[in-house]
Formats: sequence, C-alpha cells, structure tokens
Amino acid sequence: MDVPLWLALLAVGYLGLKLIRPPWWLIAVLLLGGFLLADSVLAPVVNGFVK
Repeated sequence: MDVPLWLALLAVGYLGLKLIRPPWWLIAVLLLGGFLLADSVLAPVVNGFVK
C-alpha cells in the first residue's frame, strides 16, 4: 500500500498532538526551525541523516 508522505506525516502529527499534548509554543518552534533549517547551509548535512 502506497501512502503519500504528507498523509503519513499528517496522521502521525495528529496522533502525536492527541496523545502527547505538547505545548503549542514547542510545536511552533519545531515547525519554524525545520522550515528555516531546510533552506540553510546545513540542509545537506541533515539530508544525509534522514536518508
């Protein structure tokens, strides 16, 4: 079964929010940090860890 990545991330994110209940500021920091890191010079290094 092929599931699109965005759908899998959405499901995992929804379940994580419902079960763990992290504070909203932590979610905002992680999303903003990931967005900024994806367009930085460290992006190839992070990409090496993810693959």
